[in-house]
Amino acid sequence: MSTMRPQEAVERALELSRADDCVVIADESSTANLRWAGNTLTTNGVTRSNRLTVIALRRTGAGVAAGVVSRAAVAAGDVAELVRAAEAVAAENEPAEDAAPLVGGTAPAAGWDDDPAETGIGVFAGVAPALGEAFAAAEAAGRRLYGFANHMVTSTFLGTSAGLRLRHDQPAGLLELNAKDDRGGSAWAGAATRDFTDVDVPGVAAGLARRLDWGARRVELPAGRYETILPPSAVADLMIYLYWSAGAQDAHDGRTVFSAPGGGTRVGEKLASLPVRLSSDPAAPGLECAPFVIARASSREASVFDNGLALSATDWIADGTLTALTQTRRSAERTGLPLTPGIDNLIMSGGRDGGASLEDMVARTERGLLLTCLWYIREVDPQRLLLTGLTRDGVYLVEDGEVVGAVNNFRFNESPVDLLSRLTEVGATAPTLPREWSDYFTRAAMPPLRVGDFHMSTVSQAT
Repeated sequence: MSTMRPQEAVERALELSRADDCVVIADESSTANLRWAGNTLTTNGVTRSNRLTVIALRRTGAGVAAGVVSRAAVAAGDVAELVRAAEAVAAENEPAEDAAPLVGGTAPAAGWDDDPAETGIGVFAGVAPALGEAFAAAEAAGRRLYGFANHMVTSTFLGTSAGLRLRHDQPAGLLELNAKDDRGGSAWAGAATRDFTDVDVPGVAAGLARRLDWGARRVELPAGRYETILPPSAVADLMIYLYWSAGAQDAHDGRTVFSAPGGGTRVGEKLASLPVRLSSDPAAPGLECAPFVIARASSREASVFDNGLALSATDWIADGTLTALTQTRRSAERTGLPLTPGIDNLIMSGGRDGGASLEDMVARTERGLLLTCLWYIREVDPQRLLLTGLTRDGVYLVEDGEVVGAVNNFRFNESPVDLLSRLTEVGATAPTLPREWSDYFTRAAMPPLRVGDFHMSTVSQAT
């Protein structure tokens, strides 16, 4: 941390702590980025950052109070003041509702003493030349490409006064590419990646060119309910919102769509008309994430007392039935359900091997809409998880298995939970980048979905 390694910052903070118990989390990140506009690379750069979080725990006759203080760019001489600040907060706080014994440990995790992982501009060694070729092709065809690529690697070191020493290195990358033409058309595509070796820039650019060609014919359609094919990116945005809303404590308290009438939760209830599965797995290939809880603050969905709890593959929905909600140890005690903490990836499938591609689904459509992505998603009614938002960067009309033109954008009103009960087809699952939530959640794999009556509530003038 500035003049000390993150492992040393953890050990120093624990040594200085006067609290009854203490949790320390040190994060060290490095980031590389490229940006381009109008078929030209504009900027690139590399940055580094770090953050130290101290969680001081004070036992009282009524329970355990927690004080959390987190700061960036903490130097060696700043650690003592940060520890004292966390202890001062704990001294003022009432006992925490989520208090539980700390997770213990006996030996540092493998790689604890190694230097933090890092990235650099070299991560784009294969992407930059491919972008140059895409720029040249777009210029020749009268198209303009805009976008950015970003790669971050964060090493997290977690230590506790109970002896726990855990480490996780998390790479996360994304590429967003937007194409525009002189007709006013706009098309978007994005990809999430761990290292950019699997990003197909020529394929992404070719797909955008095809979508702009679809827009040569414009069709105006009124608001209404349409058979609609949602591509994986749009599905990810809706399912991630569902996942973020699946806290067991809020459901048990009657606050959400997952609350059962008369009390309790809807765990065990059939939600989907098809045998869909929604799951998370810290070891999912290509979507690997932390295999233990990292909680820098307590909330209704996470607890600082749970830091270090092991995570394992979890089904949230299995065979169309709600099987789990995100739990802390405290909420699991209250609900009587198994302990299932949140995990930092999300996977949806049709519950069976295979599945149709997006192109196959289009080819089987008599008349309907094909979306590109959703944006400006906001919650309207938490009791139904009713969401509203806009379509963006291409809505296309499909007739007799062919895309015949681009239509106007719409505002939609839909609940992803209700949507599950109205699915008519689930396609093949593939890694995808959620357009709306890419700043917060990039590790997702989703299928395209067909909905017979997706609600386009009003026509939008957005482009």
